[in-house]
Amino acid sequence: MDYMEQALSLAKLALGEVSPNPAVGAVVVKEGVVVGQGYTQPPGSWHAEVIALKQAGEAARQGTLYVSLEPCSHYGRTPPCTELVKAAGIVELHLAMLDPNPLVSGRGKDELEKEGIKVYLGEHEEEAQRLNEAYTKFVTTGMPFVTAKFAMSLDGKIATKTGDSQWITGSEARKYVHGLRYTADAIMAGVNTVLVDDPHLTCRCGGKGGTAKKQPLRVIVDGKGRTPITAQIFHEPGKTLVTLGRSATPEEEKAFTEVGAELLELPLSEGRIDLRSLLEKLGERGITSVLVEGGGTLLGSLFDANLIDRVIAFIAPIIIGGEKAKPAVGGQGVDRVVDSLRLKDVSLEEFGGDFVISGYVKE
Repeated sequence: MDYMEQALSLAKLALGEVSPNPAVGAVVVKEGVVVGQGYTQPPGSWHAEVIALKQAGEAARQGTLYVSLEPCSHYGRTPPCTELVKAAGIVELHLAMLDPNPLVSGRGKDELEKEGIKVYLGEHEEEAQRLNEAYTKFVTTGMPFVTAKFAMSLDGKIATKTGDSQWITGSEARKYVHGLRYTADAIMAGVNTVLVDDPHLTCRCGGKGGTAKKQPLRVIVDGKGRTPITAQIFHEPGKTLVTLGRSATPEEEKAFTEVGAELLELPLSEGRIDLRSLLEKLGERGITSVLVEGGGTLLGSLFDANLIDRVIAFIAPIIIGGEKAKPAVGGQGVDRVVDSLRLKDVSLEEFGGDFVISGYVKE
């Protein structure tokens, strides 16, 4: 059995629940038998290693521990996991990757090796890194990991010339999107998307259209303050942050407060919200990942500013046509094809006849 693979499968169960902490899985093995396993619990609660070792109890002594991320060696909301690993009598430790957090980054591994524990590093490392890519960017830069998500026709349109966009992709693709929303800390959309589509921007993973208990923060980019109080986003579970490029009037502050929304004034750059400043503010709030859902103007501005880390493009086998139909990505773009933004580590999946191309922006 591949015990590290099992640890990574456990870690995936923590996605969407543990931010700004990493999603970690742990498995304790004694004489070829799994005697304990666990994954990270919400902030302030137990880490994966703690749960696995508590479950194993005395059976952990002289056993082997598989962890998808290096155990912490510092005091945060909880005590260091390295102390518990030592006390449990573990003699062999397998790590998928080191913790990129400067407070840990190799210290946990070194501490346990000094205790005489044999440490192996790098099993399924690439998968472990992908699993916590948002955490890694956040702890090393203070900025959230930004994913651009859009659904378009085969000819690159996200809506017809009349603005109609429901639905370009089918139900299976839309179901997948709700999974993406669940694992994100925030969903970002431009004010035009709110005005034209009046979206819910919620995660509906509860079965039969039910709404999930955990909802990402909804972030509306609205330089001129055109978001209507009647928008559906203000009548959904979860919190909404409306970013303005000017000071809000007392009437606006009162109205938005009454619907449970928060206003954030940000500087303008060439007449639009300074998106880097916005992402920095979100990072200061502990937001580690942002899923940008449109529209083309916002996506174009983010691409122009080199603020996108990952792209997830849903492509439906339909042709919309029309010069005035809306493109997936606006902005200034590039002058030459050779200067086009290119993706790496590209993958292709199919969902009910629609296709999803995903990849990472080359640095």
